[in-house]
Amino acid sequence: MSKYQKLMLFRENKRAYISGICLLSLFLLSLFAEFLANDKPLILKYEGDFYFPIFKEYTDDRFGGDFPTPADYKDPIIVKNIQEKGWMIMPLIPFSYNTVDYDIEGSTPSKPSASHWLGTDEEGRDILVRCLYGFRLSLVFAVLLTFFSSVIGIIAGALQGYFGGKIDLFFQRFMEIWETLPQLFIIIIIASIFTPSFFNLLIILILFSWVSLTGMVRAEFLRSRNMEYVKAAKVMGASHARIIFKHILPNAIVATITFVPFLLADGIVALTSLDFLGLGLPPEYPSLGDLVRQGKDNLQAPWIGITIFCVLSVLLSLLIFIGEGVRDAFDTRKNN
Repeated sequence: MSKYQKLMLFRENKRAYISGICLLSLFLLSLFAEFLANDKPLILKYEGDFYFPIFKEYTDDRFGGDFPTPADYKDPIIVKNIQEKGWMIMPLIPFSYNTVDYDIEGSTPSKPSASHWLGTDEEGRDILVRCLYGFRLSLVFAVLLTFFSSVIGIIAGALQGYFGGKIDLFFQRFMEIWETLPQLFIIIIIASIFTPSFFNLLIILILFSWVSLTGMVRAEFLRSRNMEYVKAAKVMGASHARIIFKHILPNAIVATITFVPFLLADGIVALTSLDFLGLGLPPEYPSLGDLVRQGKDNLQAPWIGITIFCVLSVLLSLLIFIGEGVRDAFDTRKNN
C-alpha cells in the first residue's frame, strides 16, 4: 500500500482527520502567542521613530523614564509620554504568561472578567494566557521527547534484532534492569542536585522513555533479517549499516509510526505530572502542571480547575484520536 493510500485511509477516519486539523490549528495559533498575548506593544512610534518591543528590549529612559531598566509599557508615565509623542498598538490580550496584574480589585485568584476572560491564578496572572503559552510549551516538549527517545530506541532495537546473539542478550538484560529503576526517585535526586530547566528535564525523561519502541523494532528486525531480500543484499556485499538503514529500517518504521501520537500524549502527561509535584519546570515557565496544582489548592476558585481540565482533556483526546486514525491507516490486516 502506497503512502497516498494510507493518507486517504486516514482522511476517511473523520474523527482522526478533524482532530489532526484542530491540533495543528491550535499549535499554529500558539506559535504566535507573543503577538496575541503580551505586555509589550506590537509596534510603537515615538518621536518619529518606529520600535518593535516584541523583538527588541528597550529601556525606560528611551521613552521619557528615569532609569535604564527594561521599559514597562503599563507604567502611566511611559504610556502618557508615548501617547503625547506617538502611538502604540498592544496585542489583543495585554498580558504575558508571567505578567502580574496589580490592578485587580479584591484578592487573587480573581474571577473571570472583561480584563481576564478565564480569571487569574493565585499570583494574579491571566489563566487564558498561561494556557496558551503552556499548550505550546507542553507540545514542543513532548515532540522533542518523542523524537529523541524514538531515535535512541529505534537504533537500540535495530542493533538487537539485526545482530542477535550476545548483543541481543546483553541489551535485553540491561533493559530489564533499566526499566526497574525507580524513575520518580531518581528525578527527585537529580532535581535536588541540579536546578531543573527545560533541557535538563528533557534529558532526564529521554533516559527513561527510549525503551518504549525498542521491543517493537527488535521484533521487526528479528523477523526481517532472515528474509530473502536481506540475504540477497548480504550476498551482494552490502554493509551492515546499509542493510539496517536502507532495507530493514523503513519497514520497521511503519510499525512505530502508529505509536508516535500515544508517545506524545505520554510526554505531555509526564511533564504535567512532574510540574504538579513540583519536580518539573521552574516557576517562571508557563506550566500546565502548575495550573493543575493551583486548581487543587484553590477549590474556592473552580475556574482554574475547570479550565485546565478542559485544556488537558482536549489536547490528550486529540492526540489519542489521531493515534487511532494512524493505527487504522497502517493496519495491514484491515486494509487487505
